[in-house]
Amino acid sequence: MFDIPTKSKKDRKHASKFRTSLIKLGFFMMQFSVYVKICKGITSAKSAIKSVEKNLPPNGNVRVLIITEKQFDNMKILVGEVSFNEKINDDKNLTLFDF
Repeated sequence: MFDIPTKSKKDRKHASKFRTSLIKLGFFMMQFSVYVKICKGITSAKSAIKSVEKNLPPNGNVRVLIITEKQFDNMKILVGEVSFNEKINDDKNLTLFDF
């Protein structure tokens, strides 16, 4: 989750570079300024956090929250609907081989 200033041209450049780096690292946008990555375990999650830390913008707020798959599945949508990114990144789309 992040809140990065975009008032100046330089700020917008930093914000855009940060969002691009998240996508390159395998994150997808769940909501505006909220990006998600599915990791195979705590080690993978910590590695992802270190990668994000290497691309931090100079200003703003960036926060990380690690939750389990069960906690994520218990999320309730109060207003709106499942986003396109969530639909295409559903668990069934993560299965590479099904025997």
